[in-house]
Amino acid sequence: MRVLVATTLLLLSFAVPAQASGCTVYNGACVEKHSNRAWLVTNGATSYGPVRISHGKPGFGTPVGMFSVLRKVKNDWSVPYNGPMPNSVYFTTDGVAFHQGDLNSQSHGCVRLTWEASQVFYDNLFVGERVQVLP
Repeated sequence: MRVLVATTLLLLSFAVPAQASGCTVYNGACVEKHSNRAWLVTNGATSYGPVRISHGKPGFGTPVGMFSVLRKVKNDWSVPYNGPMPNSVYFTTDGVAFHQGDLNSQSHGCVRLTWEASQVFYDNLFVGERVQVLP
């Protein structure tokens, strides 16, 4: 799927360097908090997105920096916040993840995606790949 998406975007001339926004990831994902968007990167070029996101609210901010995908859970549940976390892709040791959720409200630190985008992120991000969160 990742190769198909990347090839399609290249053929349509929509692929742009991930670095255009300050993202330095070669394979993985980028999050830009100030614009509420995220995208996947393959071989240094945008392979999916950017897509709309929501992120952590004041007091529960999504951390800025470079991280690695640690694990993935298809149908997870947040015990502390008592809520579903479909298509979770964890990238911090304290539980911050990409997952499907309401984009009209802020989270407790996670990066929320639409159902479709969460499926694409889940299917195309792999353990060890980089996630860069920009302010």
